Amino acid sequence: MNSSHGSVPRDDGAPRRRGGLSLLAQGENMVWLTGGALAVCVVMIVGLLGLVLYQGLSTFWPHPVVQMDLADGSAVMGEVTRHETRRGSIGHPDAGSGNGDARGARHIHNGPSGDAPGTTRQRSPRAHMHERRLVRTGNFHITGTHFHWIDNSSVRRETRPQWAVVIERRSWGRFYGVPIAFQIDGDNTATTPSSIWILFSRYHGAVGRRVARRIRLQKHDIGRLYASMENERLQLRKIELKEGKDSNAWRAQKARVDSRSGEMKTRRKAIEEKISLLDAENSRYAMVMRTVDGTRATIPMAQIVRAYPANRLSLRGRVGVYLSRWWEFLSADPREANSEGGVWPAIVGTVIMTLLMSLAVVPFGVLAALYLREYAKAGPLVSAVRISVNNLAGVPSIVFGVFGLGFFCYIVGGSIDRWFFPARLPNPTYGTGGVLWAALTLALLTLPVVVVATEEALSTVPTSMREGSYACGASKWQTIRRIVLPRAMPGIMTGLILAMARGAGEVAPLMLVGAVKLAPDLPVDGIAPFLHPERSFMHLGFHIFDVGFQSQNSEAAKPMVFTTTLLLITLIAALNLTAVWIRTRLRRKFVGQKF
Repeated sequence: MNSSHGSVPRDDGAPRRRGGLSLLAQGENMVWLTGGALAVCVVMIVGLLGLVLYQGLSTFWPHPVVQMDLADGSAVMGEVTRHETRRGSIGHPDAGSGNGDARGARHIHNGPSGDAPGTTRQRSPRAHMHERRLVRTGNFHITGTHFHWIDNSSVRRETRPQWAVVIERRSWGRFYGVPIAFQIDGDNTATTPSSIWILFSRYHGAVGRRVARRIRLQKHDIGRLYASMENERLQLRKIELKEGKDSNAWRAQKARVDSRSGEMKTRRKAIEEKISLLDAENSRYAMVMRTVDGTRATIPMAQIVRAYPANRLSLRGRVGVYLSRWWEFLSADPREANSEGGVWPAIVGTVIMTLLMSLAVVPFGVLAALYLREYAKAGPLVSAVRISVNNLAGVPSIVFGVFGLGFFCYIVGGSIDRWFFPARLPNPTYGTGGVLWAALTLALLTLPVVVVATEEALSTVPTSMREGSYACGASKWQTIRRIVLPRAMPGIMTGLILAMARGAGEVAPLMLVGAVKLAPDLPVDGIAPFLHPERSFMHLGFHIFDVGFQSQNSEAAKPMVFTTTLLLITLIAALNLTAVWIRTRLRRKFVGQKF
């Protein structure tokens, strides 16, 4: 009997399959499956990085300013930041604006009209679509809003005013309007837009330098006076706690404090006079602007960070504004609840915290791995330790934050305050969140990564090298120090790279042990001892959370989220590349030497 289904008869009459390997046995389907999974992972990573790169790099590019005359007779002016097509119907709440600011809606009807009353007709999906745009109108101190949703169907005319000026202010956000006067000492010196812009360009640089000088005087000079007075007061408090108020030392220190207090008041008065002179000079200059609804607003020059006529900028001018914003972002302090300005304190805090974490985690992780690999004998205790280390890597990061708050801040920090800083109590010095406790908490979080990587690196050192060292008369520690550790160093650096990548991006523990929304002082400065581990700090990861979820101006903060994310990724990549470069040099020096 012949079979047409790929089988031949057996002796017992049952069909038998022909010889050869099936597709499943050859494994080609698994090749495609694993390759496809790899392709999906690569596409996801590239897509994520591409989105962050595009959104982050386009945040600071200046856009043209449009003026929209609406059907109800009103008008808006600003920058279009987003387009949206929504589904809705005439009179339906969805057809209105997102924040009560849109006026009308655009509806597209594809079905016949003129239905009889009471007739129910099924509409096509397109019959309920309307388009709208989100316009950043600024002028918050006048309108109380930063953005308006505008439906396209309500726009009767759209223009780009030639002299529409965008003003970025130190407070109240951006301002959009047309210049109508430039005032010097309260007098209108110029009243045409071109002449106003000439005077603005002439005086704005000097005004900005005076503002920067004022900030330095107020923040640094007066700050140092207060710090000096605080040190004198603490010294008096120490003497009081040690010897009492009736001692001669206390009286001598009290007289010194009184004398220095008078001297400090004199110096502070001199600094405040300088600040008053700078304020008086800057108050002479102001720009008078007119908004799209005719409201006049006088903006002091000292309040203007940057201004530009958006619709008159050439490509070179746009690039100049773009680079100026980037420089401010990288070098200035934040303003407007972190939604504008720079992130320099967050950059410094992130770098200092990551470096301190690395300095803490590597010695402990390497020593623990050395003991487990080279000294400890296999047994239940060592197995339990290894299991505990592996399980520690799966503990949620917020648990480490709670532990850091309770152990490092309250127990260790509180003890340090009682032993070494009693004069500062009840105000804590180390008994609260700070960059040191944040670094140690994240070191504990990333410790399993370093331990596991170091153990793997130690296991790759050939046994022949150890035996050769022993044959030459070296002890076990000498063999570890001179033979094993140098050749395991590239693997140890790999663990450090992984620890840095994870630790630098953690946010949840930092919210409990030192990261703050705005830190008045950096962890490092020019005042001895230069590094202040007890201070709170700003962190780029926490800054992203704060800007994205805690900002009162969420729409303006969205682009800053992507830009700060891009900066954090770049910073972590730079730290990792530095560690990779060191690892490569170590590998060339040691790993290539085999016998």
